[in-house]
Amino acid sequence: MIQHLLDGILVGAILSLGATGLTMVMHMLRFANFSHAELLSIGAYVALVFDPLFKALLPLLSAQIGPLSMTWALVAAILVAMALTALSAVLFDRLVFRRVREKGEELSMVFASFGLALIIRNVIGLVFGLHTKLYSQDIVFATVLSRDPLILVKPDQVAVLGVALAVMAALHLMLSRTTFGYALRAVAENPALAQVNGINLGRMIVIVWLLGGALAAMAGVFYGLTNQITPVIGRDLVLPVFAATIVGGIGSIHGALLGGFVVGIAANLALVVLPSGYSPSVPFLIILAVLLVRPNGLFGEERA
Repeated sequence: MIQHLLDGILVGAILSLGATGLTMVMHMLRFANFSHAELLSIGAYVALVFDPLFKALLPLLSAQIGPLSMTWALVAAILVAMALTALSAVLFDRLVFRRVREKGEELSMVFASFGLALIIRNVIGLVFGLHTKLYSQDIVFATVLSRDPLILVKPDQVAVLGVALAVMAALHLMLSRTTFGYALRAVAENPALAQVNGINLGRMIVIVWLLGGALAAMAGVFYGLTNQITPVIGRDLVLPVFAATIVGGIGSIHGALLGGFVVGIAANLALVVLPSGYSPSVPFLIILAVLLVRPNGLFGEERA
């Protein structure tokens, strides 16, 4: 039970990063972006490409960071992945979503996101193949926290949790203590009124896509670091990420952060009573439960 709880917290940190970007996009542009989870795949594979490249160009970066399987080259690759994935998110908006937004309706945006997700997933599979990949072939042994009951934690998991919590704290401060945070909330609540007050709507949309893409890339790399890298990362995580967003309440950053942990813990605790094959259905059941009991989520507000 305790082992499943710890695993759920670690998974929840990754889901929280992915859900934060999704909830900002959904709140501002008012559509369910099913292609958001594919940004996690893009980030994971961009890091996979640049990690060996940095090791070859700068051998000093090949050194491992303490007990982690992560090297300094991978840290640099994560930063590149965040930048390129953020730019990809803006590019997808320019090529697809903005055009549909100007000519179509919200439902058309949802269909467009479905199509874009399929394209991204299949292009990744075509370029990198369908086999699973790893950032490191080195075996990192788990640390035994307790023998009765047996509790194991890998150093990589602890590092991922620590970095994710630090990013969440920085994001909270940025959104709650800066002019950008106030402007973002104003645009999300009433775009027309925000524009009247001098806020550049187009610029805010670009910034939201950049933030969402960067956070998704980090989540994708962390998922690949603690699991495996496959072209179907987006397919596997789209439902948990959406569940985290809905549980927290669409548009609520704090809700998305909490929702990620709720979904991660619930999915792992379900393994205590359910066969592992039923675990993917848990996020779907959580979505149904939240929509029935509190449709606006834990921190969401009703919108006109």
